[in-house]
Amino acid sequence: MDKINSIRKAVCCLLLTSLIARNHGATFNIQTKGAKGDGVTDDGPAIVAAWKEACAAASPPNSVLIPPGTYFTLAFTLSGPCQGPVEIKAAGAILKAPPELEKFKDDSWITIEKVRNLTLNGGTFDGQGHGTWTTKKCHDSEMKCAIPVNLRLSHVRDSLFKDFTSANSKNFHITLWKCDHSKFNNITISAPANSTNTDGIHIAKLDGLNITNTIIKTGDDCISFGDGSKNVYIEKVTCGPGHGISIGSLGKFPNEEPVQGVYIRNCTISGTTNGLRIKTWPGSQPGIASDMHFHEIIMDKVANPILIDQEYCPHNACKKGPPSKVKLSNVSFRKITGTSTTKEALKFVCSAGAPCENVTVADINLTFKGPGGGGATFHCSNVNPKVIGQNFPPACPAAAATAPQPTTY
Repeated sequence: MDKINSIRKAVCCLLLTSLIARNHGATFNIQTKGAKGDGVTDDGPAIVAAWKEACAAASPPNSVLIPPGTYFTLAFTLSGPCQGPVEIKAAGAILKAPPELEKFKDDSWITIEKVRNLTLNGGTFDGQGHGTWTTKKCHDSEMKCAIPVNLRLSHVRDSLFKDFTSANSKNFHITLWKCDHSKFNNITISAPANSTNTDGIHIAKLDGLNITNTIIKTGDDCISFGDGSKNVYIEKVTCGPGHGISIGSLGKFPNEEPVQGVYIRNCTISGTTNGLRIKTWPGSQPGIASDMHFHEIIMDKVANPILIDQEYCPHNACKKGPPSKVKLSNVSFRKITGTSTTKEALKFVCSAGAPCENVTVADINLTFKGPGGGGATFHCSNVNPKVIGQNFPPACPAAAATAPQPTTY
């Protein structure tokens, strides 16, 4: 009997060991694939080699380990589909792009594509973009050269990105295209205020995204929305310097997909050129943007804290005559407080051809802090917003105040 019990215990131990191994998967260290971590050698091929093994291994979840150190890399791509979940563990690691633009063949530095159930955990990704921001050839209105974004995500679904930093990107920091049902938590995005076209996170053609506990300091939009952005939830984001949080610009191209379901709350916007902005082109292609809600936002010395601009036309790149054909509806701004550096703290310039519908402002308290003094103002055209609760500045003359109502989200 003792012998039988010993055999049973041995079998159970083997099964438990196998189960633990299966649940933990395998770890592929980039240093075993030739990464030097000397800040000079191109360690991109070693990262790709570790990724390919982790992606193809039959015992997921597997991981790619980028140990602490500084790694220089040229552009590289991590592609799926994979056998199962993969985690990139990069805590303490710093990846640096070449500062020279001529070392890039296209508009991406690090690309991840066609992957499900990815976790990116930790790391600093430094695009070394200081020299590119001053290159007039690349940052004129025609964008005559391809400028790489730090991290391009395409068809990366059901994934988690946490505890990492994107710094000094030459172009946008992070772009997401068709990346459904993913989460970003505790991200830091950093570039100086004079960095050109360095949007923090650009979102397009996806359904389902959460961004929380994130700090974005950059030279352009902290977060920008392209067409097809649906069911996006943003909470506890600190933005500034930069151009604020922008939906659009929309309507520039034919057959743009609707923007629907954007929920932004409990954020702080500080020292930016805009706060919360929706922008569409005049004379635009037809389009729809609906169910966009901005609640519980603090503005600290922000120019244009709340702005709907359906005559958006930077660099005189269009004719302002024909009205925008992008229809905006079901928009709410609630419990937004702080200071504006321009007198028009709220400015709604809607389209004469497709006036805004069902726009609500509730419990707004914005004061003007700038030269000349006086109170903040609220400007409206082609819209009659519903006003709820106590608001300062007072609403447009055409808007009729209503009794306070419960906040919904």
